[in-house]
Amino acid sequence: MTRKVGLVLFPGFQILDAAGPVAAFEIAERFRPGSYAFTVLAPDGGEVESSSGVRMGARPLDDARFDTVIVSGGDGTRALEDLVAIVAWLKTVTTRRHASVCSGAYLLAEAGLLNGRRATTHWSRTDDFGRRYPDVRLDADRIYIRDGDVWTSGGITAGIDLSLALIEDDLGAEVARRTAQQLVVHQRRPGGQSQFSALVELGGRTGRFGDLMDWMRAHLDEALPVERLAAQAAMSPRNFARAFTTETGTTPAKAVERLRLEAARTAVEAGVEPIDRVAGLTGFGDPERMRRAFLRAFGQPPQALRRAARR
Repeated sequence: MTRKVGLVLFPGFQILDAAGPVAAFEIAERFRPGSYAFTVLAPDGGEVESSSGVRMGARPLDDARFDTVIVSGGDGTRALEDLVAIVAWLKTVTTRRHASVCSGAYLLAEAGLLNGRRATTHWSRTDDFGRRYPDVRLDADRIYIRDGDVWTSGGITAGIDLSLALIEDDLGAEVARRTAQQLVVHQRRPGGQSQFSALVELGGRTGRFGDLMDWMRAHLDEALPVERLAAQAAMSPRNFARAFTTETGTTPAKAVERLRLEAARTAVEAGVEPIDRVAGLTGFGDPERMRRAFLRAFGQPPQALRRAARR
């Protein structure tokens, strides 16, 4: 069965929001020929200019049926009054599932497709999105979210994670894994991974603390007070705490908890280790302490996330 996938663009779209899904579905098609037919769409068709100035060719929006419709994001979503044709089309197009990359969630929300649903978008747009669309259950601390037949993803590269998840849903984990390998994506990120951890994971805005992050990940099962982190960074505790917060936007203690949460959630959703062992391996020690941290960060206990991952 060939699944028709439509990617919707508009002037000012982000080129990687479009190119990421295009590449993912192209490669999946190589591994399973006949699985996908990909079409780029825009209100008037023709060449559409991205925010970088690079253009992509598109067909006009029409009444064709699609298996999947993906809406790109980009600065163009800031002028929603100019995108009424796309919003109207989204309300009427026949498709099995809708998806969005980054701020493309604005268009799904404008079309009413996210009302009452869980969704995510780029972390920098969450305050504005929440004010505009109070009926959407926004969870900005996610790479992507599936709520029924609607999928949304966070910023830019998360469109690749979203596409791999869609491919896995269609063709299975093996094709998705091979597609990720071909894309040289080291490991497909689970939807529950945090967008806000990005600066921390990369070691800050300049990467100053990148080596420290690697060391912290290797020692999550140990005590990691600020004094030990400062010593590892060859700084005084006071200067380290100030510099780390400026560089990453969060305190050392919160960064440690975030790294532990990410590692614990990945292990919990993988379903291999018992919950209490996960707590020990990731530095929470006490399963109850880990449960409270999960509730604060994710709104659900570890057991609920494990059950959801098995569905």
